[in-house]
Amino acid sequence: MALFPAFAGVGEAPGSGGSRKELDWLSNPSFCVGTITSSLNQQTKEATAFVSEGSTLTRSPLKSEPSDESDTNKKLAQISRKKKKEKKKKRKHQHYKKTKRKHGQSSSSESEPDTDSGEDRSCRSIRSSQKESEKASHGNNADVGHHSIWLEDIQTGEIFRTDKKPDPANWEYKSLYRGDIARYKRKGDSCLGINSKKQCISWEGVSTAKKHSHKHVERYFTKKNVGLMNIDGVAVTSKTEPPSSEPVLFIPVKDSDNVAAPVTTWLNPLGIYDQSTTQWLQGQGPSEQESKQPDSQPDRETAVLKAKVEEFNRKVRENPRDIQLWMAFVAFQDEVMKSPGLYAIEEGEQEKRKKSLKLVLEKKLAILERAIESNQSSVDLKLAKLKLCAEFWEPSTLVKEWQKLIFLHPNNTALWQKYLLFCQSQFSTFSVSKIHSLYGKCLSTLSAVKDGSMLSHPALPGTEEAMFALFLQQCHFLRQAGHSEKAISLFQAMIDFTFFKPDSVKDLPTKVQVEFFEPFWDSGEPRPGEKGARGWRAWMHQQEWGGWVVINPDEDDDEPEEDEEEIRDKTLPRWQIWLAAERSRDQRHWRPWRPDKTKKQTEEDCEDPERQVLFDDIGQSLIRLSSQDLQFQLIEAFLQFLGVPSGFIPPASCLYLAMDENSVFDNGLYEEKPLTFFSPSFSGVSCVGHLERLGGPRWVKGHNREGEEFIRNVFHLVMPLFSGKQKSQLCFSWLRYEIAKVIWCLQTKNKKRLKSQGKNCKKLAKNLLKEPENRNSFCLWKQYAHLEWLLGNIEDARKVFDTAVSMAGNSELKDRELCELSLLYAELEVELLQDLRGAATGRAVHVLTRLTESSPYGPYTGQVLATQVLKARKAYEHALQDCLGENCASGPAAADSLECLSSLVKCFMLFQYLTVGIDAAARTYEQLFAKLKVSLVPEGLVLEHSASSQSLTSVLEAITLMHISLLRFHMKVSVYPLTPLREALSEALKLYPGNQVLWWSYVQIQNKSHSASKTRRFFDAITRSAKPLEPWLFAIEAEKMRKRLVETVQRVDGREIHATIPETGLTHRIRALFENAMRSDSGSQCPLLWRMYLNFLVSLGNKERSKGVFYKALQNCPWAKVLYLDAVEYFPNELQETLDLMAEKELRVRLPLEELELLLED
Repeated sequence: MALFPAFAGVGEAPGSGGSRKELDWLSNPSFCVGTITSSLNQQTKEATAFVSEGSTLTRSPLKSEPSDESDTNKKLAQISRKKKKEKKKKRKHQHYKKTKRKHGQSSSSESEPDTDSGEDRSCRSIRSSQKESEKASHGNNADVGHHSIWLEDIQTGEIFRTDKKPDPANWEYKSLYRGDIARYKRKGDSCLGINSKKQCISWEGVSTAKKHSHKHVERYFTKKNVGLMNIDGVAVTSKTEPPSSEPVLFIPVKDSDNVAAPVTTWLNPLGIYDQSTTQWLQGQGPSEQESKQPDSQPDRETAVLKAKVEEFNRKVRENPRDIQLWMAFVAFQDEVMKSPGLYAIEEGEQEKRKKSLKLVLEKKLAILERAIESNQSSVDLKLAKLKLCAEFWEPSTLVKEWQKLIFLHPNNTALWQKYLLFCQSQFSTFSVSKIHSLYGKCLSTLSAVKDGSMLSHPALPGTEEAMFALFLQQCHFLRQAGHSEKAISLFQAMIDFTFFKPDSVKDLPTKVQVEFFEPFWDSGEPRPGEKGARGWRAWMHQQEWGGWVVINPDEDDDEPEEDEEEIRDKTLPRWQIWLAAERSRDQRHWRPWRPDKTKKQTEEDCEDPERQVLFDDIGQSLIRLSSQDLQFQLIEAFLQFLGVPSGFIPPASCLYLAMDENSVFDNGLYEEKPLTFFSPSFSGVSCVGHLERLGGPRWVKGHNREGEEFIRNVFHLVMPLFSGKQKSQLCFSWLRYEIAKVIWCLQTKNKKRLKSQGKNCKKLAKNLLKEPENRNSFCLWKQYAHLEWLLGNIEDARKVFDTAVSMAGNSELKDRELCELSLLYAELEVELLQDLRGAATGRAVHVLTRLTESSPYGPYTGQVLATQVLKARKAYEHALQDCLGENCASGPAAADSLECLSSLVKCFMLFQYLTVGIDAAARTYEQLFAKLKVSLVPEGLVLEHSASSQSLTSVLEAITLMHISLLRFHMKVSVYPLTPLREALSEALKLYPGNQVLWWSYVQIQNKSHSASKTRRFFDAITRSAKPLEPWLFAIEAEKMRKRLVETVQRVDGREIHATIPETGLTHRIRALFENAMRSDSGSQCPLLWRMYLNFLVSLGNKERSKGVFYKALQNCPWAKVLYLDAVEYFPNELQETLDLMAEKELRVRLPLEELELLLED
């Protein structure tokens, strides 16, 4: 083979002996050729026999003649020119390849640039030889055999070579070396010759489809566009010209009113250019005066902000003691930082300062420090500083600052409340024992302040009420952490410490009284709720006289209760078995374990030492309650804690902390019986021993036999302590508790238990009514008659009602309880009717009419006369005028009239509804509500919900509830528009945003509407202004109900959801509502809200996000055991990790996994 392929034919030409020597340097004698196949020899013969000299498509070999040197030189010049052209083409090809690689175009297989030149040359020579061989004629040449020949002996410049030596790289690698593969471009992903319907080819490597480099469209929330949206645009207005009939070429727009209209010139023929544009067209710049003037609008805004800052600085200099002014100055910094950079020093700093959160915090902190220097004793400023520093301080540093603040202000109950919440919600430093001891320290310190033992800090007003609220908060904290025994022991100790205190220690300080109380607690004597409990005073009296009378226990009550099997089905997954057993033990073992002396038990016989409560666990938390109202509230709170519907609602400071179940949405009977529905009113706070899953049982079914006996013992112990209305209220609560269990049996259709429960309930009612003090108690008579009505004994219930009303005598409309009794009687009779055609002359009108008469009450005998109806209406109107007149005055008479006002108004509204119609009842409500609101409520007073006291707010609220109930009942029995009910609910909820019954009614009626926009706007308006958490909870529930409705429409025969309607908007809206609700302090520390959020995310199937929300919930509510139990249910694989976390935080785990393994082996 020649060194240069272009001169391959020079040496082989015939008669070229002389030129052979001259051109020997062009050949490569060191290169040898191996065995050449016969087919190659044949092609070589053909190629040497015929050579086309005049071919323009191939390189023709040069014929060297010794006599014609000039021709040779010409040929060499042509060859050099051809080589230059090839190099130029090669450079163009490489440049094109680089450009193509830069634009993202790629071929299936490419070689590196530096290895392409030799291959290109060989490929072109091979193609040339093939074309020449097609043109050449067959000639006779020397036969070349299958033996090795020298390359220079072959009479052609284009040859092929066969290499039979195997390449080991083909075994090692997946494909051939890319340099050995010719470059090609694949057009499409198919292949010629295949059936595209049945066959396809999956190409490996880069797809041949061109990757278009399209610019990514930026959305509105990107960093760049957010910055653009924050820039205030220049306001433009259209010219106010009279409309003309002639068509205009453009819409004229001017900047603002104070800008002069541009002059029409040859450069500005239409008058649409402003002055600066006209100057630019003329080649002129702005004048020196104009160039110095900044943009008008930013300059105006900056001037306004500077003026506000100067005004604030001037005010705080003049009034450095004004706390609210300093707080307003701090809040103003957010507005300053949102505006264009007022404090920008250099170019580019404006955007940085606008988006720098740290800068805002530092500026606020500097202002607060200046304020604290001028107001050393201000707690609000220091709290604001601590809240601000929580963003960038370490938890340990923050705790130290809190401790310093508490040390300086130990008598501030609001500060203690915030400090306890802060420590309780710090996951990194949280443990149950630490927080429990902190509550004890708080209450003991406040007790010392209240007693006067701490001389440096006097007691502030409302200290006793705040201490009671903190005590209840501690009890609910222990209940939610699983330590029910300690919470029950705290209540037991407080009852003994408050009601059974010996006279000899009453005047001593609280700390000394607690020291005297310790021997009684450790003596092993029965405590409140236990059989034979007599109290601390009787024990002290007996100790002074010596000994204690031992009473033999009744043999009937010693029957041991059959223990329920903790593990009923061992085939279930381990997490289900643990969850069921843990909840079962929580339900059975909420009382403290005490050694039974009759069975000769000792403390060593207790299987679980955690069930024993020592005095050190409760001693510091004992407080002294001197107020009679607070003492009665203690009993009500204890009964509500045990599950008895006493009507007590925890104080607002700890209500949302204790809210952990979704009973706020369980008002099913209100839909069936709007007038007489029964609600236990637990307000989302679960009772002790019930850590049920979200959406568990609706009604209280009671405790086990020992728990029911405990509650009965509590009632028997505390009822002799009170008299009058308070004792009647306790009896009423006890009877309501038994009726709640009857309603639970009715709802679950448990006929066997209903019979026994109804019998026990009637027995209790009769026993309570037999007591001399309760014989004239209309509230007990009312409950007894209602019980008979619920059990289906309508005639017996009417007899009870008639007997009770006939006992009243001539009290007429002045007795509140009598009005309530007659109202319930009439409501039950109204609900019994299928329609209202005979209501005007029926039993209900008879009851309400005879209530106004002075003559003795008689049973219903027939239709009510029209004259009686007119007289009754006049009597109601006069009684209302008298009550409203007395309310304008002040004193005890006004308080008594206020108590009976709500009952009287409700009776009159029902009477008007039955005799005239729903419109008359609505007018009565509107007139009375307007009078009460104008005459008794000053303008600007914010009404707060208070269900525990008969104040003006509760009277207005009770009247509103009656109005809503009448509208709902009327819509149920007849056709009536929805607008009056919707408007009444909207107005009522603006006044009482914490009323759960009103919210439930609003959500129910709005769920039937196809458009949710009005509902959403209303919820948005209420949540912006109202502090309670109920608007957020019911807004979430309303969206969830709508989502369930959409999914019901999408389901086919109850199977999988067919997403024909996009519902992602509802999902994102609900998630946004949850996130916004948790921004407030009450929402972020409400276990119920976190449970609902976690349940919602799990229902969507997003386990990873749900797990993140669970850990976020623990950061805010690490004490809530129900959250951990929910996590075990939702994430079964994390059972061991969850239990380890509970053990680390000292939450109560009643069934360790080791014990579970032993139980499963048995």
